[in-house]
Amino acid sequence: MRYDFDGKIIIIPDKELDKLMSSLELTRQDAIDLWLSDNGYEDNEEQEELDEKASKVKILKDISQKKSKKGRKPVIKAVSDEKKALFNEISGFLKRVYGINTEIITENKLITVRIGDKTFKIDVIEQRKPKN
Repeated sequence: MRYDFDGKIIIIPDKELDKLMSSLELTRQDAIDLWLSDNGYEDNEEQEELDEKASKVKILKDISQKKSKKGRKPVIKAVSDEKKALFNEISGFLKRVYGINTEIITENKLITVRIGDKTFKIDVIEQRKPKN
């Protein structure tokens, strides 16, 4: 839509006017006035007053630091007897075959083995049935 504003032609998108009219239940002229004030062509005293009030309010930048963080409970990992037995058998076998080139990184979980220039990691993971 072309609108003559104090001798100056302003192009106002029809979709924006239709949206203002339908969402705020305004007349076409009220929607045009609102669009002009929102886009800086007209002064709206109420809007300027609200902007002035909003500029006086100080926002804390470090608001996340003001909150006290709760301490997390320590994670207790349950290891089944079957996994312990399997891990001990695998690590025992690897120590017998490869000797000092075998290292347990994480108990009941991770073993590294060096063969020549290459290093291998064996990760023992127990898969449990999904909870229903």
